[in-house]
Amino acid sequence: MEDIDRRIVTLLCRDGRISFTELSRQTGLSVSATHQRVRRLERRGVIKGYAALIDPAGAGLPLTAFISIKPFDPASPDDAPERLAHLPAIEACHSVAGDENYILKVRVASPAELEDLLQQIRAAAGVSTRTTIVLSTPYENRAPDLGGGPARVDRLAADGTGAAADDEAEIADQA
Repeated sequence: MEDIDRRIVTLLCRDGRISFTELSRQTGLSVSATHQRVRRLERRGVIKGYAALIDPAGAGLPLTAFISIKPFDPASPDDAPERLAHLPAIEACHSVAGDENYILKVRVASPAELEDLLQQIRAAAGVSTRTTIVLSTPYENRAPDLGGGPARVDRLAADGTGAAADDEAEIADQA
């Protein structure tokens, strides 16, 4: 991925509602070139979609926990994600190396709901569980470090070289 694309993705991760005008200003591209690059990133699957980030406590889900699971029978099929997909309290399911097979991130309203969810997970997937309750979350949903930071993109925009200049020339050719 080119530096300018990394910058676009980083900016969109920080603010998925940023306007094409502002995105263009911060990348040094024209609005048309920015729009073309974003669409290309969407088509390639680099940008998978856009979503609202909520405050879980404000939405009535103040309790976050990580649940490690492993099958009772190691010879059983590895289909826990499919067996648990119907449980909306599971926000994420990660296949991991180590003693457990998966780590689930869950959000619920209360310890009683967590206890109920644990029973549902054990029954649905035939697994043992180990639970870690989150006490606080200093940060999450951070934009990934994709490199190609602002200094490189600013230099490309300022001197007219690299991807920014190539995009402008490509758009001129298409006109």
